[in-house]
Amino acid sequence: MDHRGVQLTTPRLTLDPLKSEDADEMVEVLSDERLYAFIGGQPPTLNQLRARYRRLAVGGSADGSEEWHNWIVRRRSDRRAVGTVQATVVLQRRRADIAWVIGLPWQGQAFASEAAQALVRWLEARGVTTITAHVHPKNQASAIVASRAGLSPTEEIDDGEQVWRRSRLGTGED
Repeated sequence: MDHRGVQLTTPRLTLDPLKSEDADEMVEVLSDERLYAFIGGQPPTLNQLRARYRRLAVGGSADGSEEWHNWIVRRRSDRRAVGTVQATVVLQRRRADIAWVIGLPWQGQAFASEAAQALVRWLEARGVTTITAHVHPKNQASAIVASRAGLSPTEEIDDGEQVWRRSRLGTGED
């Protein structure tokens, strides 16, 4: 299923495959401490973000069981980076866990929903049968994004976050 390097587009956005040099632009997008209220942590330094992006750009686990797909979310109108979307795909199970982060100045414009919907379509077109996202129970904005991407809340809690799931019917997956 290796499709690293694939650019995705939506009416308002371009999802560009993450490169380590994107850290220079993204450090500002991710700099507001309020972004970390539900996910924990704090804004990364430029060096931390460069190191993280170098690791992610490898594209998968050393044993080959997982693929890591990461995109920079950009407005098509001016190519401005506004956030990221990502998918960790467990190949043997045809399962993916997705996540999104949109910088504070660009929240409330449905960029996360648009990007997440594009990501779900892309994953399903490549044979992924189960897609999950982990959403903090108090993060209403992310719950809306998950719902718009076709995921439904489950009773499952993982590390304090509610698991949202979308499974294609007839696949035998949970």
